[in-house]
Amino acid sequence: MLERMREGLQGPWAMIIVSLIVLSFVFAGVGSYLATPVDTAAAKVNGEDISARSLDQAYQNERARLESQFGEGISSLFSNPEYLANFRQGVLERLVADKLVEQKAQALGLRVSDEQIKETILNMPEFQVGGVFNNERYLAVLRQAGFQVDDFRNYMRNTMSKEQLSRALVATDFVVPTEVITQLNLGRQTRDAKYATIAVTKFLDSVELTEDDINNYYQTNIDSYDTEEQVSVDYVELKVSDLVGGFTATDEKIEEYYQFNIANYRSEAQRRVSHILIESGEDAEAGEIKIAEVQAKLLSGENFADLAKEYSDDTFSAENGGDLEFITLGDLDPAFDEAVLALENVGDVSDIVKTDFGFHLIKLTEFIAEEVTPLEDVKAEIAQAVTLEMATEEFFVQQQTMAELAFEVPDSLEDVASAIDKVIVTTPLFSASNVPPVLNNGAVLAKAFSAEFIEENMNSDVIELNDEHVLVMRIAQHEPQRTRALEEVREQVEMSLKAQKSQEAALAFANQVVAASGDEQASLLADQAIVLTELSSVPREGLEGVDTAAVEVLFTLSQSNAQAAVSLSTGDVALVELVTVNDVTTPDTELGEQLRNRMTAQRSQNNYQAFIDALIDDAEVVYLAN
Repeated sequence: MLERMREGLQGPWAMIIVSLIVLSFVFAGVGSYLATPVDTAAAKVNGEDISARSLDQAYQNERARLESQFGEGISSLFSNPEYLANFRQGVLERLVADKLVEQKAQALGLRVSDEQIKETILNMPEFQVGGVFNNERYLAVLRQAGFQVDDFRNYMRNTMSKEQLSRALVATDFVVPTEVITQLNLGRQTRDAKYATIAVTKFLDSVELTEDDINNYYQTNIDSYDTEEQVSVDYVELKVSDLVGGFTATDEKIEEYYQFNIANYRSEAQRRVSHILIESGEDAEAGEIKIAEVQAKLLSGENFADLAKEYSDDTFSAENGGDLEFITLGDLDPAFDEAVLALENVGDVSDIVKTDFGFHLIKLTEFIAEEVTPLEDVKAEIAQAVTLEMATEEFFVQQQTMAELAFEVPDSLEDVASAIDKVIVTTPLFSASNVPPVLNNGAVLAKAFSAEFIEENMNSDVIELNDEHVLVMRIAQHEPQRTRALEEVREQVEMSLKAQKSQEAALAFANQVVAASGDEQASLLADQAIVLTELSSVPREGLEGVDTAAVEVLFTLSQSNAQAAVSLSTGDVALVELVTVNDVTTPDTELGEQLRNRMTAQRSQNNYQAFIDALIDDAEVVYLAN
């Protein structure tokens, strides 16, 4: 039976399957697929339920994936109720699509062979040690996840059947050679051009501002002149690292620590075992009779390895005479571990052992005794640990003192600082977007910008920055958010408005040049001392010294001598003229193959989404919760 579970897909599609299963192991444990509690439906798809529990699990999985990929910064998004609702709805819609694909695969009669399942399991990293399938880990993971062997095989079969349909759809997509050639040649095309930058400073002196202009610009952009709320805080901090230097580890303390933590300096005994497994299945009595027959053969002198190869249902280990290699106690069934521990000598064989997997005979094939590292070899390491331990104890004592004094004398930090021999640090004013590094902590910021904390003007509780670093703080100064008056920002408003108007003037001039005839155009450019520079073979990805916006405009021009004006990211304006289009028709087999693969992948993605959309259009989907 275990042999049949080793079958799986070949090639890159196996990796897709593995990816799906990895998520289950990492975030939930595969046992979550087997639980069948009473549950409400989040949606109905052609009459089949998607449970609220499945939605919650999928939501947690996806959220955990994002937080793992992007860090805790993304967590703030989930505090927004609107974002959270949209996110959960998106997860539910993906579950609906997955259910529709599953239903379609069943309707088409798609099936996965035992051999495919077997191969996939062999390639799953969850069951590997050092990149090689490990039978002990395989059985342990199934047991810890709450999976029975047959249940896991059925789960794999269902998942892989859906992937079979997806693969069939994707495999039908292709692009014809002429499409690739056309796209390749367009991508490699270059253009000769003429180019000039028109500096807005040329028009700055001609800009005149009226009071109405200034007032209108200020009102239009008034949000730009809001100040952020700012605070300055007094704080007293305490760190374990500041206390370590005040302690010395005596020989007595080192010896005491060593004896108390002796397990850390002892390598556990290692046991290598082989086993013969007879699965009980639905007929436990038959399994027990069969294992007894095998035991009788063993007692009559037959070879354990030969019997394992012939009779063991654990065909992975049976191929190696039942060898499970060195096992880790606790990973397998408790009854199995107990039987292993009872084997005293290499070569000993257990009596019949019953576990959730069936009936076993277990043989001890190798034993490595435990080893204890001498105290002298780890004395320096222990001395550091002892001093850290003493400093940590003192840290908690002083932390308690800080908490008591901060509460008893709430209008000053003087007593707190004096009691632990620390100084009061006062920060400059800072906003929530410009926090001093030591205070850049969620709990600190929530407190520092709390309206209640600011209004009370009392000491905070002890705030834990990490396990070895705490502080107590109070507000020293507070500047509320406000909109600065026009007179405060007049100079800034005038500079911004002049820059805007001078760019508008530069763009108007450039457009005037584009619209002018040859002689008139030359005269306009000469008046501003602007010279068009010739550029040769400008590629789509740009050219050093030429603004990206100008290159993009250049590739929109279709006729020789066509011109265009464009605003640049620098604030200046450019005049662009197309001279010649340089087509590249020389074959590039490697680049063409890469492009073909990208185009095929994109088309496959689009067509698969169209397939999903078609399933949704034809389905009866009722959303009951999000």
